[in-house]
Amino acid sequence: MLSPLILILVFVVSTVLGYFIIRQVPSLLHTPLMSGMNALSGVTVVGAIAATGIAMLSGGGVMSQVAGCAAIVLASVNVFGGFGVTHRMLMMFHKKGRKPICKN
Repeated sequence: MLSPLILILVFVVSTVLGYFIIRQVPSLLHTPLMSGMNALSGVTVVGAIAATGIAMLSGGGVMSQVAGCAAIVLASVNVFGGFGVTHRMLMMFHKKGRKPICKN
């Protein structure tokens, strides 16, 4: 079993590393990268569901089950919000005279 201190250290290092990587991306590439990250965020939802299921089946404490349910909700909000923002950004490039590919 991993120590909670190691898990916190991994979280902090990945947060700092992610910040420095994203900071180097030109603003022109943010929309395509956001679309790709939405797909990866789907993996986060699956991981949150799996972790919550393991916590419930293994008789984990109530706090681990609550944290797992919160992770599912937050990851889902991230995915749906990301797709909403991406759709809105793509609609900015839509010409007014043409028929839209997808409806709002």
